[in-house]
Amino acid sequence: MIFAAGLGTRLKPLTDTLPKALVPIGGKPLLEHVILKLKAAGFDEIIVNVHHFPDLIIQFLKQNNDFGIRIEVSDEREWLLDTGGGVKKAAWFFDDGKPFLVHNVDILSNLDLKALYTSHTASDAVATLVVSQRDTFRYLLFDHQSQLQGWINEKTGETKPKTFDSISSFQKLAFSGIQVLSPRVFELMKPLEAKFPIMDFYLQQSQSQIIKAFVPQDYKMLDVGKIDIIDEAEEFVKLLLP
Repeated sequence: MIFAAGLGTRLKPLTDTLPKALVPIGGKPLLEHVILKLKAAGFDEIIVNVHHFPDLIIQFLKQNNDFGIRIEVSDEREWLLDTGGGVKKAAWFFDDGKPFLVHNVDILSNLDLKALYTSHTASDAVATLVVSQRDTFRYLLFDHQSQLQGWINEKTGETKPKTFDSISSFQKLAFSGIQVLSPRVFELMKPLEAKFPIMDFYLQQSQSQIIKAFVPQDYKMLDVGKIDIIDEAEEFVKLLLP
């Protein structure tokens, strides 16, 4: 699944007339970069959620003949469902009982998606989250078995899902917007409302379910979420070329 429904407010004025997914980087829209990366890793069935300028994304996919694979659209134009709600709404698509990968449309990286997927399938995890050591102020907290235990906002001191006596024993890692989920998540999501953030869901489940970290080696990634990142992104995609 590709998360492409966001408003892209930090990419204004580009997103005044375009969805974030179609912002061009290195001559290709962000959505195309992610689709081609998924396709190269062997993924041949993709669902894309849409909300902001949804018809432009649908038209783009049609013009490119869905890049020769099966691509479906999860339409959220009436109500933006956040990340967890977006996954829940798309449950019908994941009908083969296999784990599935979810990728934010604004993430560019050199991640080996096959290695990520293999790592997840070799575990009992409900979800495997791609994380890295980088400077931010919001961190996921993992124990030494790489299992999610909590979250902290270092600017405000807020922690989830509880108050920790000490976080010094945890690894502080930043989420990279790429994850693999087991289909068991849909049963766990049933009691929830239609709209919710997936990270809050993970934090609620972290005491009873295995939610693990995947820390890639020699990892390079860029979150193309802000307008002042565009020039850097243009150079970054050149580095990703084989």
